[in-house]
Amino acid sequence: MSWSSTRDELVRNIKSLGFPAELGEAIAGYLGSPKAMERMISYLHYVKPKTEELVVDEMLAIRSEIDAWKEKKASEKANARYNDMLNYGLDGADEDR
Repeated sequence: MSWSSTRDELVRNIKSLGFPAELGEAIAGYLGSPKAMERMISYLHYVKPKTEELVVDEMLAIRSEIDAWKEKKASEKANARYNDMLNYGLDGADEDR
């Protein structure tokens, strides 16, 4: 799915629960990726939250998991480069891996 069609589906789901479309648009912008929006759509479909606070809490949880995953991947990459530097010296660590 494209970003815009996933955003539209998210907004439709938000509206079907009785919340304003602007909330769905704000959530889509904050989450950013279609995959994150699909996770939010699944939450809305299965849980059917009754308050905006529950919707926003889930949005923040999804975003937090994404940020933690990105930080983990960046840390792993930095650690791999550091290990290369320890194993091969500064000359071997300059190569783009």
